[in-house]
Amino acid sequence: MWKSVAANGMSFLIVLFIALAGAIAWGQREYRAAGPLAEPVFFEVPRGASLRRVSEDLEELGAVSSSILFRLGAEYSGMAEQLRFGSYEIPAGASMEEVLEIVTAGGPSQFRYTATYVLQLAGTGELRLRERVPGTGEVVELADFAYENGIPEVYAQLVDSGTPIAYRVSVPEGLTSWQIVEGLRMADFLSGEIAEIPPEGMLAPDTFEVRRGQDRQEIIGQMIENQEQILADAWANRQDGLPLASPEEVLILASIIEKETSVPDERRMVSSVFVNRLNRGMRLQTDPTVIYGITEGRGVLGRGIRASELRAETPWNTYVIDGLPPTPIANPGRAAIEAAVNPDGSPYIFFVADGTGGHAFAETLEEHNRNVAVWRRIEAEREAQRQ
Repeated sequence: MWKSVAANGMSFLIVLFIALAGAIAWGQREYRAAGPLAEPVFFEVPRGASLRRVSEDLEELGAVSSSILFRLGAEYSGMAEQLRFGSYEIPAGASMEEVLEIVTAGGPSQFRYTATYVLQLAGTGELRLRERVPGTGEVVELADFAYENGIPEVYAQLVDSGTPIAYRVSVPEGLTSWQIVEGLRMADFLSGEIAEIPPEGMLAPDTFEVRRGQDRQEIIGQMIENQEQILADAWANRQDGLPLASPEEVLILASIIEKETSVPDERRMVSSVFVNRLNRGMRLQTDPTVIYGITEGRGVLGRGIRASELRAETPWNTYVIDGLPPTPIANPGRAAIEAAVNPDGSPYIFFVADGTGGHAFAETLEEHNRNVAVWRRIEAEREAQRQ
């Protein structure tokens, strides 16, 4: 009897072992086999999410066939604790093994939707919503809008549904601190208050990756930190003999260069004109300083400068004051700051618009007057075409 029981028990164990081996072999094949996704999808690993939650979300999305098998594979491979927060593109047919590699590798997040908020001169901003088509890399324009004109339905639906969106804030060169602060205040995806308007010139223009709900003051702090570093580097690598006594004066001159030209190749030439004038004791006589004296950086002038305003005594009007104004007139970018400390070695002391977006430079007043006459004719012709 006992022999029979032992024999039956041994047979059962053998069958059980065979079944277990078969199950393991099946599980390994299933784990490494092509997955159920018919087309690529984007998937977000939430910050601090557990392996169970991620596996169940993947199964619900249709990216894996079994959340249990996915977890077993993660445990067996030693990657169960290596989930990385972020948004990832999972290709069609990805196996569970490949999906696990994607969500544990980390690296830059790949969002299906991006929203870039571009600050504007008027102290407002435009949000540009784009979609990246899974599997193709094609970017589709979904909406461009200013908040004061209303929020389009496509954006509102994405936000209301909690769909992951990568947010960026783009700060162009040449905005004033007031314009930047006002623009950030209008962005509904940011939070918190900005205690005060930062000193003019101390906000580094750039495009910043931000989180939905990020504190506005945190972004301001990053911009200030960046500008301090840019300015310190420029000051350390400045040309010898510049008529600039401090990094603060560099920032002032850079802001004027930034407002005078948007042509990258002209910045160092424009810088040389102002440096030459400072060295000769000539007034800078630059229109953007007149405008800043009128608006003090709050909004845009929206019209031409009047003759009386060229003569008006403001702290910034370089037609009536000697040397540099007391503060920057905008927030210059890195290129303008570097141009301020490394001007071209030109003899020029004049420049005027040339009708192409750039400027005509001159060494003598006679030559400058000829350039001005050409510009006046261009202005007259354009005005006649508009009528």
